[in-house]
Amino acid sequence: MIKTSLPVALIASAFLPPACAAAAPLIVSSPDGRTAIRIERDASRFSVSRGGQAVIAPSPLGLEFDGVPELGALVLEKRKDVKVDQVIPLIATKSAQAVDRYRGATLVFRERGAAGRRLSIDLRAYTDGVAFRYRIDGTEPVRLRGEKTAFVPAGDPECLVTVADRAHEASFERMQLSQLRTGQAYDVPVVCTAPSSGTVYAITQSNLGGYTGASLIREGNALKLRLSAPPERSAPAFVSPAGLATAWRVVMMGDRVGDLIGSHLVGNLNPAPAGDFSWVKPGKAAWDWYSGPLAGMKPDMASYKRFIDFAAAAGLPYYLIDAGWAMGSGPECWIALPGTDITRAADGIDMPELVRYAAAKGVGLILWAHWEHVAQRMDEVLDTYARWGIKGVKIDFMNRDDQDIVAYYYRVAEATARRKLLLDLHGAYVPAGLQRTYPNFITQEGVRGAEWNKMDKSITSRHNLMLPYTRMLAGPMDYTPGGFRNGTPASFAVREVNPQAQTTRGQALAMYVVYDSPLQMVSDDPGAYQDADGFDFVQRVPTAWDDTRFLSGTPGQDIVLARRKGDSWYLGAMSAEEGERVERVALGFLPEGRYRATVWQDGDTPNAVHRVVREVTSRDVLSLRLAGAGGAVAIIERLR
Repeated sequence: MIKTSLPVALIASAFLPPACAAAAPLIVSSPDGRTAIRIERDASRFSVSRGGQAVIAPSPLGLEFDGVPELGALVLEKRKDVKVDQVIPLIATKSAQAVDRYRGATLVFRERGAAGRRLSIDLRAYTDGVAFRYRIDGTEPVRLRGEKTAFVPAGDPECLVTVADRAHEASFERMQLSQLRTGQAYDVPVVCTAPSSGTVYAITQSNLGGYTGASLIREGNALKLRLSAPPERSAPAFVSPAGLATAWRVVMMGDRVGDLIGSHLVGNLNPAPAGDFSWVKPGKAAWDWYSGPLAGMKPDMASYKRFIDFAAAAGLPYYLIDAGWAMGSGPECWIALPGTDITRAADGIDMPELVRYAAAKGVGLILWAHWEHVAQRMDEVLDTYARWGIKGVKIDFMNRDDQDIVAYYYRVAEATARRKLLLDLHGAYVPAGLQRTYPNFITQEGVRGAEWNKMDKSITSRHNLMLPYTRMLAGPMDYTPGGFRNGTPASFAVREVNPQAQTTRGQALAMYVVYDSPLQMVSDDPGAYQDADGFDFVQRVPTAWDDTRFLSGTPGQDIVLARRKGDSWYLGAMSAEEGERVERVALGFLPEGRYRATVWQDGDTPNAVHRVVREVTSRDVLSLRLAGAGGAVAIIERLR
């Protein structure tokens, strides 16, 4: 239910003497009183605290207009408060439901003087974070050069950061705020630890609908927000034909960075879905690109049917046909060639026949396409795929997050939803909760994933152990796990076809539990899985969950995560250490009862796993053996 009330703090302020009332900041606190966001009464600055300790020190607020004067001095005109306490059912994600519980306020400020323009600021305070956004009501156009918004962290925190590149696929580094390069744009989320309180927080964004993306640039002791502008213009960065509602600026907070993994804050700031999405089916997909050349597999009916046969035999519901299938495809799939026609298959390929062949075996097909080819005639393309019986599309190489591309995301999410097609975006910006509004938008890239094993040596175990604590906090990530040619950093060699991995089979398995992606790739060639250790776990593990629990871990070093599907729990443990270790996992999260624990843990070689079965209860501790750059998984099933 949704409750609205006037908070005691506001009622009290009405009776303060004018001088006191003018000096008092405007405060919104979470229902438990632990987190708070404060706004100065002239809307010039905000600050964030948790447990009474500063997390974000007083920081600038405001908008930078283009073509009109900046707002003059502002005065609070009115305040409207709200309490919300509801449970939201979810579709195909990390939990079956999301708790949406916060206290919020809308502050309306009026410009002093004759112009009297108004600026509204919406605030929300949750137990696990705070958020705010700007609004300008009315029908007049709004043009922005940028925002004055900046985040001034309390003290000089240690942060996990990644530079903002076009594809959002850079690696994360651990740096003090004072060590960040001046003028360098950093991507969201930026994840830091407050020096005084130990609170861990992530600065990110949510609900970009009708707005534009942004990055953060260090200016002195502040992280200044920089709006992304379309490539054909540097200013204004954003143009609205009427009024304005910016993205939400979000500060997620917790005691441990792993606690943020289960947060629904980014999703809760987005509109609920409209209509029936019960047709959205999560699952795993066979995929041909990872094991083949960068240009994509040559179109061949026999080769496509080989992957379909593999998916059917393995119980995978999908096969993703990547670049090269369409008429006029070229060797450089990252270029939208003008002669490519994505409504026609290449010579010798009968797409309706492939769909029929796959459907007879219980497999749905997903097709890859370049975003520019889709944008040119979206309705025709998607209508063609729906007529063929295609189950989803993977759209690639946007490599931007400006206003035009944000609008494209919303347009293609709605268009695919209307045709009951799954959507997977690559060359994508970091999630901002659009999956909540369109659950068919089932996963996206915006991560340096396993495909880079084909190109360089950057996919280390340390990199893999950064991702759950950073990029994954924002939403699902199509990392594309499943590389079964496992090795060590010493034995690893970059190889475009049938690439290797420099981590163990146990870590390959653990990614299916640790990494959040309701559409999850089984990336390697079918031959790599023939009689392979641990493939039975890949076949069994779900991709969407009823509950997610962080148990332990440190960014870049290790993690133990538990996820529940029905009455069964799935454990994933990963380590970046060089030597062998034994991870002892207390099972206190289990309800009372007896369980069978089936464990797959690192064996004597990187490609081996050792499988053991034992009976456990919630009072037991499960020991998992992890090799260097290794991992382990377990399925814990209730005994009837």
